[in-house]
Amino acid sequence: MPKSNDRAFSLPYRQIHLDFHTGPAILDVGADFDPRAFAKTMKQSHVNSVTVFAKCHHGHLYYNTRHAARHPGLKKNLDLLAGQVEALHREGIRAPIYLSVQCDEFAANTHPEWIAKNPDGSQVGRKPLSAGWQILDMSSPYQDYLYEQTAEVLKLFKPVDGIFFDMCWDQPSVSPWALAGMVRENLNPENEADRAQYATMVSRRYMKRYFDQVKAASGAAGVFFNSRPFANLAREVQYQTQAEIEALPTGGWGYMYFPMNVRFARNFGVPYLGMTARFHKSWADFGGLKPYAALEYETAQMIAHGARCSVGDQLHPRGVLDPVAYELIEKVYRRVEARESWLLNAAPVSQIGLLQVVTGSTNVFESAGRSNEGATRMLTQLRHQFDLIDGTSDLSRYDLVILPDVPVEDAGLLKKVKQYVRAGGKILASGHAGLNAAGTQVVLSELGIAACGPSPFQSVYFRPDANFASGLARTDHVIYDRSVRVTASRGTVQAQVVEPYFDRTWQHFSSHAQTPGAVRSRFAAAVATSRTAYIAFPVFHSFATHGNLPYRDLVAGLLQRLLPQPFLTVGGPSYLEATLTMQENPIRTMVHLLAYIAQRRTMQLDIIEDIVPLTATAVTVRTACRPLRVYTAPEMAELPFEYKHGYTYVTVPQIMGHAMIVLDGCHPG
Repeated sequence: MPKSNDRAFSLPYRQIHLDFHTGPAILDVGADFDPRAFAKTMKQSHVNSVTVFAKCHHGHLYYNTRHAARHPGLKKNLDLLAGQVEALHREGIRAPIYLSVQCDEFAANTHPEWIAKNPDGSQVGRKPLSAGWQILDMSSPYQDYLYEQTAEVLKLFKPVDGIFFDMCWDQPSVSPWALAGMVRENLNPENEADRAQYATMVSRRYMKRYFDQVKAASGAAGVFFNSRPFANLAREVQYQTQAEIEALPTGGWGYMYFPMNVRFARNFGVPYLGMTARFHKSWADFGGLKPYAALEYETAQMIAHGARCSVGDQLHPRGVLDPVAYELIEKVYRRVEARESWLLNAAPVSQIGLLQVVTGSTNVFESAGRSNEGATRMLTQLRHQFDLIDGTSDLSRYDLVILPDVPVEDAGLLKKVKQYVRAGGKILASGHAGLNAAGTQVVLSELGIAACGPSPFQSVYFRPDANFASGLARTDHVIYDRSVRVTASRGTVQAQVVEPYFDRTWQHFSSHAQTPGAVRSRFAAAVATSRTAYIAFPVFHSFATHGNLPYRDLVAGLLQRLLPQPFLTVGGPSYLEATLTMQENPIRTMVHLLAYIAQRRTMQLDIIEDIVPLTATAVTVRTACRPLRVYTAPEMAELPFEYKHGYTYVTVPQIMGHAMIVLDGCHPG
């Protein structure tokens, strides 16, 4: 069910993240900067917050300071940052300030001893003859250096609207400072896990230090540390006033990164935003412009999940904004602004909690295993309303919890899951979830299965029961990834395993791919009880890897059995996304429908170029009462509807990319 996405701190809906990483060899920095034109462009583009730069990755400063790091190409009498902040404030636009953390070329070149060290003694970051960033060690005196720079910014621009600290991942190092610190903490520098543990400790300590520093100077300021693992949010949200999801779909993140991670980030009681960019590819793609349809989809998806919007840009070194880029931004932000009455304090509504798979990776792209992605894809295509959750989450908020693919090895979490089921909650588990790591023992007896260990076959098949309620074809469907052998102890078999003649090896193989099925085995592929369901293979990882639609149909049938009354049912093609949000004052429910298609038009890039209308889309919402009226927003076009047996039925005449349907006077229930 819904949760507040605002604590005490307010976050604007239409933001620009204005990169300004400008190398010292560029000598005309800010030469053409006109503060009035700069702010006027932002105002005309419906922007209400711009993140502007105090210090970039090159380590250079863009304000009046005696510090040697002031950019050598910045005109002597030009305070670029002050000009930006003052001009934006005159237009009523917020102006948080950016500071680079672990990337600082000036500091690295001035103090090479501060650069983080790999275990082999090499420096972390770029090689001597390559272009790129050297990475600073936050256990070195560089941490104090950055503290002093931050103090100067906080003094000169007091009160600041916010501070955006960037490049803040956990960076292991074996510098003298890091070695001494690990010894103090009784950690072994020779052990990789200990080095990673110490890196996390260093990060959290400087986060607290800088957070307290900012709040002491400007109590109402926002504070955010970018590049932190989302899995750490429960522990680290105390140091941040907001959550931000940097996700440039064409910049390496892809189109699944935001919708997957927003479902986790939105659960911590702070406002949150999605960050894309106007670039065709990734950051600093000068001359690269995204198609309008893509930017509309990306911002529409953000607001459909209750998030604020941020569009990344990079200011030209001479201080001039690209007018064509801001024509594009103006178009998308005008439509966001028109919808804000239905966005403010609107909380997402969820019925399912998806327990995320975490590998412990600190990689900025968080490729934590494909189970999260596969489950997100599948549940989105099935239009279920769900959150990603972790062991700290309140399971009682959900009608059903999904345990995807991997063992639940934390004893406290396993106990929590058992208590949830005893209290009436429902579980869908797959693969090793509910079993021990070896797959030989059931640790969640509520699943109604007995474990017999991993299958000896790489690929087997599942045959659905004749009474299985789904569109699943009555044939044998290949399971590409190794399954677990289970039998039903007290549950009922929903699908049986068909095993092949033999595994494909150099000794014996048949035809081009997996060996065909030979015999129907005694093992179950899917088992259900009144409150649980279990699938004997890593169905979510497999769906992300292979995209085999029978996997989705199998999950759909089991969810139909466990959740016969979903909050939302939508017709139309599988690419149509649907989310629910609700407001308390006034009481109303919003259905967001997004119909955009990303096509792989290069070897690496998914591109959205066209918006094709969908017509006559049936929508059914489970509501606690009859709506006072149903209409589209912001057009305010009334829609005929029918209410019976606790459901509101409406047909949406046309979806042109993004449609918002409002049910006045009622909540999902």
